[in-house]
Amino acid sequence: MSELSRRAVLAAISALAASMGGVCRPAFARPGPFGGVPVDVSPLLEPTASWVAQSLPRATAEALAAAGRSEKGVSLRIDYVMLGSSQGGECGPSKDQMIGVVMVGGAEWPLRASASYFASPADNTMIEQTNYDRVHRVSQVFASWVAKGM
Repeated sequence: MSELSRRAVLAAISALAASMGGVCRPAFARPGPFGGVPVDVSPLLEPTASWVAQSLPRATAEALAAAGRSEKGVSLRIDYVMLGSSQGGECGPSKDQMIGVVMVGGAEWPLRASASYFASPADNTMIEQTNYDRVHRVSQVFASWVAKGM
């Protein structure tokens, strides 16, 4: 198979995955069944959008409650989730980041949160679960910064 056809196949698969994710994402922009803060994940691709939609609304509501603040009128939009290298190594932990916008009463402010990831040999056998755990962890850090910033 030539390099050009591999690229064409990869582009077609990426386009299909992106179009399917766009169909499912609006359902994830609302709080989950247990409540929480509304989170717009439409800028994200699947499966990251689903993972953020599962963990961030509730984590934010819990962080706000723990800080004695109300979740009323608070909403979030997550623009990027960047997971650092899965290799780890001599240079220390990898840095996972979540970048988004916090909206309260018509005012918006950008927020970036990061969490450290320490690679484990077992992570190579459970890549999807490891990535989910990393997204969940950085969601919790993002939620704690939302609560501290209000």
